[in-house]
Amino acid sequence: MSNEYDSKRILVTGGAGFLGSHLCERLLKDGADVICVDNYFTGRRANIAHLLNRQNFELLRHDVTFPLYVEVDQIYNLACPASPIHYQHDPVQTTKTSVHGAINMLGLAKRVGARILQASTSEVYGDPVIHPQTEEYWGNVNPIGPRACYDEGKRCAETLFFDYYRQFKLPIRVVRIFNTYGPRMHPHDGRVVSNFIMQALTDQPITLYGDGSQTRSFCYVDDLIEGFVRFMALEGDEPGPLNLGNPCEFTMIALAELVLRLTGSRSTIIHQPLPADDPRQRRPDITKASQKLGWQPTVPLEDGIERTIAYFRRLIGEP
Repeated sequence: MSNEYDSKRILVTGGAGFLGSHLCERLLKDGADVICVDNYFTGRRANIAHLLNRQNFELLRHDVTFPLYVEVDQIYNLACPASPIHYQHDPVQTTKTSVHGAINMLGLAKRVGARILQASTSEVYGDPVIHPQTEEYWGNVNPIGPRACYDEGKRCAETLFFDYYRQFKLPIRVVRIFNTYGPRMHPHDGRVVSNFIMQALTDQPITLYGDGSQTRSFCYVDDLIEGFVRFMALEGDEPGPLNLGNPCEFTMIALAELVLRLTGSRSTIIHQPLPADDPRQRRPDITKASQKLGWQPTVPLEDGIERTIAYFRRLIGEP
């Protein structure tokens, strides 16, 4: 009986999305009562269908641009489309989700005295002139470009979080997420890992933008969620921001060749022009996460890509 009443009540916005569903699963495993909130713009009920019969799991269809009134101990604010193809579909709504969503979730946290984590992004660094990126770097963002709805929306959300922290002493955590991949990625989200795998599995040409020399750092989803949970559990006044990602850097051409090898695909590689404001380099400095949380990514890229390929094979019904 005491365990039932001692368990934390945790709200996860964007909980039916790629990251959110893995976070809900982890929190349930840790014994929490979880309220999952999603409006299903990019999240999918299938991602959390296996959790619906859990007694300590509750699912609410709700858009965070509107206030939400629940009683919780912690909030993970993950709600926002995160891939260019999705966040550019309705850029005004994307900005509203980041800004109004932050205002509403911060207001809720203030009312109930909850600790709140903001899922920010490495996109706040823009096309960086500092490499790798530390948390002290202010970024190089085009505020009026096609990606600005997401980049500037997340930057504004960080501003709001730190203003609530300074003005109201609200216990906040801000994490800047670098490229993350794994099972439950949306198959048509336009991100490089899902693009390459889906193209390879269907023997379509693999699309490389530019010459393929641009780099990214890929973190497997389980490693990222571990960082979330450790940061939220950290005692003391530690608002962040904190980089979470894999410091191992890979070119796009190397990733394409890895996917081709692991899938055994007959796909060819074709080249297209670089999208506007696409960063040439992206790699986190995770010194702070390592020192404060004892956190390091543990899943090698090849292992994580194999697991992700297996998920997409099941998704498209390929044996």
